Amino acid sequence: MKFVLTLLFLPVMLYANALQDAIDRAKPFATITLGSGIFKGHIVIDKPLKIVGEKGAKVVLDAGGSGSVVVLKSSHITLENLTIRNSGTRKEVFDSAVKGENISDITVKKCRIDNALYGINLSTANHCYILSNTISSVDEKIPLRGDGLKFWYVNDSKIEGNTFLKVRDVHLDRSNRIRIMNNRFLQSRFATHLEFCHENNITRNVYRYNETGILLEASRNIKITENKILSSRGAAGIGVVLRGGQGIVIAGNTIKYNAKGLYIDAKPSREIKTKRIITKNEISFNLEAIHFHAIISNNVLTWNSIHHNLEDIVKDITDYKNLNNEVAYNYWGQYRGFDRNHDNIGDTPYVINRYFDKLYTYDNKIKFFYGSVVMALADFMCEIAPFTEPEFILEDKKPRFQN
Repeated sequence: MKFVLTLLFLPVMLYANALQDAIDRAKPFATITLGSGIFKGHIVIDKPLKIVGEKGAKVVLDAGGSGSVVVLKSSHITLENLTIRNSGTRKEVFDSAVKGENISDITVKKCRIDNALYGINLSTANHCYILSNTISSVDEKIPLRGDGLKFWYVNDSKIEGNTFLKVRDVHLDRSNRIRIMNNRFLQSRFATHLEFCHENNITRNVYRYNETGILLEASRNIKITENKILSSRGAAGIGVVLRGGQGIVIAGNTIKYNAKGLYIDAKPSREIKTKRIITKNEISFNLEAIHFHAIISNNVLTWNSIHHNLEDIVKDITDYKNLNNEVAYNYWGQYRGFDRNHDNIGDTPYVINRYFDKLYTYDNKIKFFYGSVVMALADFMCEIAPFTEPEFILEDKKPRFQN
């Protein structure tokens, strides 16, 4: 039978060491239930425990602006229904609301993290469950914030149902088999940033007003599915960035109102084993739907709806051939053709070329004038009588005629 220690205190009081004393006295695997109150931070948990705020209670752990609020030094710990706030601001020691390393079976659930430099910071850990929390960083400009969630060498874990608001990043480094599901990411820098991560799923999340929604670097076998990635901020606001990696699937997402919907940084030296599947997405109302840096190769681009973008496909460096792409059955809002046999497939392929006369394709200062009468006339002249030989970008041999 689990030992239950209940602490019931009057609201809005600071109890020096009361919670730490209870933790020190509790037996392993006990449950400490807290009533409303403000408890002093700098808590160290060095045994398996559950610390749970009573239903309806406002339980606050407050570090007073220095150090980390809760430090985990044991596996099998649960924190639930707590407000954890006011960590220190020292980046070199990763002052955090919750910090731990070399542990496993950690659950942080239904907590509110406010004014903490780093929210939840776990390293060399397994089976960590970050569920239904609201996490924000210090009230500073983005470069001065910390990560709302930082995983380093964390495996076989779940991040689900959380709201990350005004943090710097949610950063996963060398962390594998992580499920990132049903979260909201708002007003941050790299809302979901994965480096050297493998076999992770990012699904059914909502991204709004971040500088970049999802950034993948050198990661393998990542699935990005059924997310809403909207309104990335700034002239370079990007929905999804892919840098290197293998076996990337981007399927069933809505990517709207960004400067760039997808940005694919594909270096020729890294493209041998790369395979990207981009299918069944709606990519619309962006300045650029898909922006390729350098080479366009090893992409499967099928059954997408790509419409109402200023540019469908942009390639910013010449001199690289486009290789091994499968492009078919996409709906292109800029396709100009007919469907005489009514099979919903255009009678002619949709061929995307880049005309060197189109300076606005790669010059943001000129792009400011896109849509003006002069630019519309120049665009029209490029297509009917190009002044230079166009560069082939992509061809959809079977474009869908209707969405």
